[in-house]
Amino acid sequence: MSDRYETPRWDDEPEELRSGDAVAANPSATDADASDLDASSENVLDGWPAADAKERDAEPEPHAVAAAVATTELKAPDLDALDDEQAAPSAPLVDHVSDTMEHAPGELTVPPGYSVLEGEAAGERRAVGVVVSRFNGDVTTQLLESALAELEACGVSRDAVTVMPVPGAFELPLAAMALAKTRRFACIVALGCVIRGDTPHFDYVSSEAASGLQLAAIETGVPVAFGLLTLDRADQAESRTGKGAEAVRTGLEMADLFANLRAAAAR
Repeated sequence: MSDRYETPRWDDEPEELRSGDAVAANPSATDADASDLDASSENVLDGWPAADAKERDAEPEPHAVAAAVATTELKAPDLDALDDEQAAPSAPLVDHVSDTMEHAPGELTVPPGYSVLEGEAAGERRAVGVVVSRFNGDVTTQLLESALAELEACGVSRDAVTVMPVPGAFELPLAAMALAKTRRFACIVALGCVIRGDTPHFDYVSSEAASGLQLAAIETGVPVAFGLLTLDRADQAESRTGKGAEAVRTGLEMADLFANLRAAAAR
């Protein structure tokens, strides 16, 4: 593994754990290499992000709130109209549930006047570890292909990616933690698939895999992206294999966010 990639490092960790950057991974690296590595993130902030002064001082006009309340009228229901609707034959319901069952529409909007610190799914100069389950291999192979294609699209070179296959989803957390503890990866992407069967096995495996992956991230401080499919039926996997790419973007964004956070805190 090349040591030129940026990896997480926390200032409050023991010295022996700070081996993710180029200097710690390679004692022979020069000070110039270390300086170049610290400046490798393209969107590192020049300090804590400051909100625009005009936006920060802007407050909603009291009369605007009062006007909005005043224009809201409470009307009693029209009982005659309700009786007519109940007597009429009911129209078929529009099937819009399938479009909104899993996710709510819209984007996050931060109100003006607040400082915002965020990251981007940028992979240049970053190493990524991928742990993938061999169980339900037809599905996990597609997840892996989706993830690798997204890594390449985000600028992560092939020699910066390490793929670690494991027997099943239950082994994903242990493998993710092992990779994270090496301090050589900016983030870990965990891929797997669990399909519900006739026994409670599904519940135990999916629940422990999810909590274990979260624990790996919390204990190491390295982002671990969740790319585990939990399906009721095998045919549900076809429309969800893009979750591999989604997990990659999540991991890279969190890695970039942490890099920006460390850079801002150091100033």
